[in-house]
Order: sequence, then structure tokens, then C-alpha cells
Amino acid sequence: MKAATHTARILLGLVFFIFGLNGFLNFIPMPPMQGAAAQVMGGLAASKYFFPLLALTETLAGAALLTRRFVPLALLVLAPLILNICAIHLFLNPSGIPHAIALLALEVFLAWSYRSAFAPLLRAHDDLSWASRTPISSAAL
Repeated sequence: MKAATHTARILLGLVFFIFGLNGFLNFIPMPPMQGAAAQVMGGLAASKYFFPLLALTETLAGAALLTRRFVPLALLVLAPLILNICAIHLFLNPSGIPHAIALLALEVFLAWSYRSAFAPLLRAHDDLSWASRTPISSAAL
């Protein structure tokens, strides 16, 4: 199980690190898109901030996965990106569905492998018992 988790983390990290760097350096040409997918991507490109922010997010999250630093945080940050990748390929560009499903499978597997880190996020009730033990000065409030 450790080997599978290690391999999945490296694969997902490489994908996002390389494609994040590609957002800045353009060493992998973007395939031409048609139809609604081209309209969506054109609208995002016209904003002038979306793609650099996306590239930075992908690069940093990929680096975190590759270096085993902040892995649960990287998985949390990548989750909405992967869901959007899946949605775009499912509804607008079906040719990329296999790649999107592979990313989703890696993300779900890693989230399951690191499930203990996500357990506090999935509590149904707010638990503020730690607040009574933490000294906070009134000046900090």
C-alpha cells in the first residue's frame, strides 16, 4: 500500500508540476480546441489572470506532492481543479476523458490514503474544545 501511495503521489505531482511549469514556459503546445471548449478557454484566457494563477497553483501543489511537504493541503487545493478538468472533458471535450479519469482516480486514491488528515474537516459538528485550552490575549481579538 505504501508503494502504491508513493507512486500515485509522484505521478500526480509530476503531472501538475510539469503542466504548471508549462503554463509559464510553454514547452508543450496546447492542442487546438473547437466549439464550446474553445469559447470557455478563450474567455478564461481573456481575463489575463486566470491562467497564470492556475499555473502557479498547479506548480506549487505539484512541488508539494513531489517533495512530500503539505501533501493533504496539496490534495485539497487540487481537488476543485481536477473536478473542473473532469467536467470540461465530460461536457465540452470528450476526447480527454481517459486522462481526466486517471487524474480523478489518483486524487481519490491519495485522499483515501491520507484520510486521517482529512478527518477533522469531515466532522458534522463544530468542536471548539481546543479554544478553551488555548491562551489568547484580549488584545489579539
